[in-house]
Amino acid sequence: MNVEPKRSPSGERPRPVLMIPLRRCGSHALRLRLNFNPAFYSPYPLHIVDFMPLVPLYGRLDDDRAYFRLVSDVVGLQAASMVKWPGVVFDPVDVFEAIRHEPRSVHRIVWELLLRAGEHRGARIVMDKSLDSVHYADELMRLFPDMLFLNVVRDPRAQIASMNKAIIHDFDTLLNAHTWLDAHRAADRVIAQHPQRTLTIRYEDFLADEAAVLKSICEFFDIEFLPSMLDVARSKEAQQISRMSALWSSNCFAPIAANIDKYKSVLSMQDIAIIETLTGEYMRRYGYERTTDTAAAIDSTALERARHASDLGRSRAWEALERTNFRDFALRQHRADYLASVRTRVEREAAARTISSDARPSQLDELTEAFDVTD
Repeated sequence: MNVEPKRSPSGERPRPVLMIPLRRCGSHALRLRLNFNPAFYSPYPLHIVDFMPLVPLYGRLDDDRAYFRLVSDVVGLQAASMVKWPGVVFDPVDVFEAIRHEPRSVHRIVWELLLRAGEHRGARIVMDKSLDSVHYADELMRLFPDMLFLNVVRDPRAQIASMNKAIIHDFDTLLNAHTWLDAHRAADRVIAQHPQRTLTIRYEDFLADEAAVLKSICEFFDIEFLPSMLDVARSKEAQQISRMSALWSSNCFAPIAANIDKYKSVLSMQDIAIIETLTGEYMRRYGYERTTDTAAAIDSTALERARHASDLGRSRAWEALERTNFRDFALRQHRADYLASVRTRVEREAAARTISSDARPSQLDELTEAFDVTD
């Protein structure tokens, strides 16, 4: 069914929430549990960060043709997602007409889809788990001044150990440590600018006491904590995604507290020294004790070696994924192919614009009745 916005009796749309700042922090575990409350909804994220390099190629977004193209392509990205949003199908024409007179942005398009999906579920709170969008928090706050932020912190050694084996990240500790640092610096800016709108939790505290952490999140969101949140095995989505990818295989089970120190058997002492050198300030802030005394030497040569090693690791990981979990491979490849096809088209269109003498933004007629496609 096509999803049209449904306002609550008060006329208000769901309140937007962004989880920040970086994936592999236990974010799915939290999202899936909170989804037990019908007042809350957080679908599988679009991860619009992968689309962002394409946005400048659309040109001026005050041009209706360019903006409609962008709307259509973001809707296509949602359709190409590995995990579908149940019960919703978006019409680019309807979405464009609904937001054409609002400030134009790829983020406004993404959030129109999220808000509509939340309204379809009757939710008062809609959360985007696209954690990388922390880097666009300023624009998001301009678009949605009432946005809240859930800042999820995890021991950087454990998180980077998880990132190192995830096909969505780099395959090198040094590169992922820099990514971790950049994300938390962006989160710092959010916390400094919007302290009353940000709740910070530690994943390790969630492992130690799920109920206490979930209650604090629910209080922050002004929704009810439900005991059913503690029984994630009852989540149909958790069962579904746990079968789809090794990255999510544990999401239908209770978290295992003993895994807090699992990184010690995965990372070398040199890896741990690199992480502790780069993230030491945050480790002290959030109560993670260092295990190395000396600072790791990090220079441009080390970064160059890291990039080369990561490229090789990524190539091998895709080959291994195709052999070991073809469904996961095919779904991720489909999304990558979609993004590549969009890039090819918008690059061609951008090149055509440079040789066009007509610099005026075009306008599309406003639709006063349903749009029909004729044979």
